[in-house]
Amino acid sequence: MAEKGTQTAIGLMSGTSMDGIDAALLQTDGEAVSGFGAALSLTYTEDFRAKLRGLLGRDSEGDEDATAVGEELTDLHGEAVRALLSECGLGPSDIDVIGFHGHTVFHRPEQGITRQIGDGGRLAKATGIAVVDDFRANDVAAGGQGAPFAPLYHAALSRKFEKPLAVLNIGGVANVTWISPDGGLIAFDTGPGNALIDDWVRAQEGLAMDEGGKLAHQGTVNQAALDALMDNPYFDLPYPKSLDREDFDIAPVAELSTADGAATLVAFTVASIDAAVHQFPALPNRWLVCGGGRHNPALMAALRGLLPQPVEPAEMAGWQGDALEAQAFAYLAVRSLQGLPLSLPGTTGVDQPTTGGVLHRPDGA
Repeated sequence: MAEKGTQTAIGLMSGTSMDGIDAALLQTDGEAVSGFGAALSLTYTEDFRAKLRGLLGRDSEGDEDATAVGEELTDLHGEAVRALLSECGLGPSDIDVIGFHGHTVFHRPEQGITRQIGDGGRLAKATGIAVVDDFRANDVAAGGQGAPFAPLYHAALSRKFEKPLAVLNIGGVANVTWISPDGGLIAFDTGPGNALIDDWVRAQEGLAMDEGGKLAHQGTVNQAALDALMDNPYFDLPYPKSLDREDFDIAPVAELSTADGAATLVAFTVASIDAAVHQFPALPNRWLVCGGGRHNPALMAALRGLLPQPVEPAEMAGWQGDALEAQAFAYLAVRSLQGLPLSLPGTTGVDQPTTGGVLHRPDGA
């Protein structure tokens, strides 16, 4: 199906985050972005988070539990679509396509495997809108890392910006897009983003996150624990490279106070980002930060303390920082319809620009 001209798309992203679903409206022809629409977030219940957490690190292929949770996840995404349409005063006929990422539960590209739960066909029938899902499988099958997948969108948004530029996304896992003056792209996962911090405060205090970075601000970084966390071969691997949310754990901070553990895990996220800088062909002149991590003042302060270039939230560039990842999958859905590449050798390590995604029509055709 080759669609031409500007499309109105909804992007849906839960990714590796345990927070909930981001939904965003975008107008694009698959290359330039011509308009932004409303965006919203739907927060998971703690009960549903527990179900998701039970699937992490497991190959969900053929797993009955994963199928059931995937159906529930899909239905929640349907709710997010309906809520977004209601907010915009739109109906299904106003939307050309939904980009449905699903939730990553297992990512082992070296084994040729990446698993995102969620049922695109079920979502298409529930919403009455065509859905593109399964974005990463073609890339992994062709020898790519299957991540990160937002770099082409970052490039589209920053065409008129001075470069080199670094776009840093701090979600459950952190990843970076480096854009050269001629528009060339390099991208890779830098290390943990919010995942370990969230896991730590949940285990210690029963909290979903370190709200406002308050615990980390009260704590002191334990250098021995930080050194143990950084003693990981991943950081010495050349790009392109990617991570599973479960590739790191909080064991090195297990004996620390809650505040010191939070401070040390923030320092770990930041140190892993700093390590990534040494792999760039040239230093960026600016860092734009998106994802939930930019809402953590302790993390942003640590980044600014370690990186010599300006470190700014995505909003300073006029972007919608909370919606960026969802918008990216709206953009990629339109590119998929047009048969345009979703990944490049510099972004995932695939041998050649590779398209992907699976189209599901509401009528099941």
